[in-house]
Amino acid sequence: MLSDQILIQTPEEGLQLMVDLYYQGHGEIILHEQNITPGFFDLKTGIAGEILQKFTTYRVRLAIVGDFAKYDSKSLRDFIFESNKGRQVNFVPSVEEALRRLAS
Repeated sequence: MLSDQILIQTPEEGLQLMVDLYYQGHGEIILHEQNITPGFFDLKTGIAGEILQKFTTYRVRLAIVGDFAKYDSKSLRDFIFESNKGRQVNFVPSVEEALRRLAS
């Protein structure tokens, strides 16, 4: 599903989306940066940590597609770098890369 609206404004909405998709048989999810509240990318809000902890706890893999170079937060860049070392949550530039990561 591709949407031009923000689908996740709060950690609760992130959890609900994950649960809805998981119970439909989806253990891997691709989200676009534009569908997540901008507060997610400000680590001080805690939104990213709460949402990603749920994905990790329930072992649902997530790829977030977007242009993350525009964020000048060192902590966010470090967070993305560390996330991309693993398999659970990845920040990628394209859907093709997301599919490749989730298939591995």
